[in-house]
Amino acid sequence: MDRFVGQVTARLDAKGRVSIPAPFRAVLARDGFEGLYCYPSLDRPAVDAGGNALLGEIEQLIERFPPYSEAREEFLVALYGTSETLRVDGEGRVVLTEMIKVHAGIGDTVGFVGLGHKFQIWEPEAFRAHLAKATATVRETTRRLGSERGAPGAGARE
Repeated sequence: MDRFVGQVTARLDAKGRVSIPAPFRAVLARDGFEGLYCYPSLDRPAVDAGGNALLGEIEQLIERFPPYSEAREEFLVALYGTSETLRVDGEGRVVLTEMIKVHAGIGDTVGFVGLGHKFQIWEPEAFRAHLAKATATVRETTRRLGSERGAPGAGARE
C-alpha cells in the first residue's frame, strides 16, 4: 500500500524521540523522501507530515496562484516558512521539535493518524475529540446525502 492509513499512539522516550509506525515508515520508504517533512496544520492543533506526495500536493496548490501574488506568498510562508524536515534515525525514530510539540500540545504521547497521502501528528486526547466531531459530521452528511438520493426528483431509481 502506498497510503498512510490507520492510527497509532506512541510514547516519547527519555531523549524525546518517538518511533514512526512501521506501516508509515514503509510508505515513506516507497515514496523515496529522505527524512520526514512536517508543518503545523493550518486549521487544527496537529502537524501534517509526509514525503514527496505531500510536497507534490503543496506544489500543485501553490502553482494555482500567479507568481508573486499576495495569496501565493501567504501560502509559501504558511506551508514552507513554518516547515521542518526531521531526520529519521536507523530505528525509525524522530525527535519532535519544540515547534511541533507546542503547536499540537504534545506531552509524552503522540498520535499518528493516516490521511492517505500524508499523516498527522496529534496529542492523543485532542485527536479523540476531533475524531468524535468528524464522525458526527460524516454521519450527518451521510444521512443528508441518503435522504437527497431518496427524495422525489433527486435522481432516485424507482
